[in-house]
Amino acid sequence: MKQVTIYTDGACIGNPGPGGYGTVLLYNTATPARRELSGGYRRTTNNRMEIMAVLAGLRSLKEPCRVTLYSDSRYVVDAMSKGWAKSWRAKGWRKGDKTPALNPDLWAEMLELSERHEIEYRWVRGHAGNLENERCDELAVTAARGADLARDEVYERGHPVSSGPRR
Repeated sequence: MKQVTIYTDGACIGNPGPGGYGTVLLYNTATPARRELSGGYRRTTNNRMEIMAVLAGLRSLKEPCRVTLYSDSRYVVDAMSKGWAKSWRAKGWRKGDKTPALNPDLWAEMLELSERHEIEYRWVRGHAGNLENERCDELAVTAARGADLARDEVYERGHPVSSGPRR
């Protein structure tokens, strides 16, 4: 299996608000390769962007890989490494306290993609000088501030924005 290192970060201007994700993939091949991915959404949450950053990296892998994935999101790292997301899915997207698990659409896809790879999730402290994490943050913030942001269809469907009084 090929070895890939993935760094991820999400950002939101307001929460909810415009959001973005940044992902850096480092391929350990005969000639080291690097790929950067980012995208932005007009209305979303920081946690959704943290997950979207991981999804962008995993979606880009063309074959099963051994992945070391770094995120500054405990939400992401703990949900995957401690089995929380699998438990939520098994309970019909409910947490242990019976409240709904948030972001089931994204967790479902992450669980599906993760079955294809050998993934080790590692938490990295954000804004602490890790160059790749800092680069992901730059990509995410730039994407969140971009023009013509995409719609986070699932989030917006569940959290419509009031357009004010009808006339």
